[in-house]
Amino acid sequence: MITGELKSKIDRVWDAFWTGGISNPLTVIEQITYLLFIKRLDEIHTLRENKANRLKEDIENPIFDKDQENLRWSRFKDLEAEEMYETVSTKVFPFIKDLNGDANDAYTKYMNDAVFMIPTPNLLEKVVTMLNAIPMEDRDTKGDLYEYLLSKIATAGKNGQFRTPRHIINIMVDLV
Repeated sequence: MITGELKSKIDRVWDAFWTGGISNPLTVIEQITYLLFIKRLDEIHTLRENKANRLKEDIENPIFDKDQENLRWSRFKDLEAEEMYETVSTKVFPFIKDLNGDANDAYTKYMNDAVFMIPTPNLLEKVVTMLNAIPMEDRDTKGDLYEYLLSKIATAGKNGQFRTPRHIINIMVDLV
């Protein structure tokens, strides 16, 4: 069950997208998901770094190479809006689209049609700051968050306010 505090934080993120020019609920959820995925990649890499440091070993299965440090959430989240936007739109987003590098990989196949749609540096900075304030350590938080976001789609669907992007349709057809 989503807490009042988490609901309030997600509503503020939702409202930021709306006032920032993105009113399609599915697009909002898609963009939030990409950003949370980027954040999670950095968290996983940090855990691996910490483990390697404790064991005085090299990082096992690093997500980011040494020359990709600027692609990490923990690095770009504090940049000025323009620099953050440039980094995320031209470097981080292409990085996550090609994360596995194998054209036959399911992840790469379905991320192929992913599009970064946040229109302005100020909106990206605002949303990154708000998402950064949501504690995602608790596994239940992630489930509650997506359940709440999906409830917003259900409401929008009743009003006919969204469309299903092609890459989502393709994955659903392949799963069936």
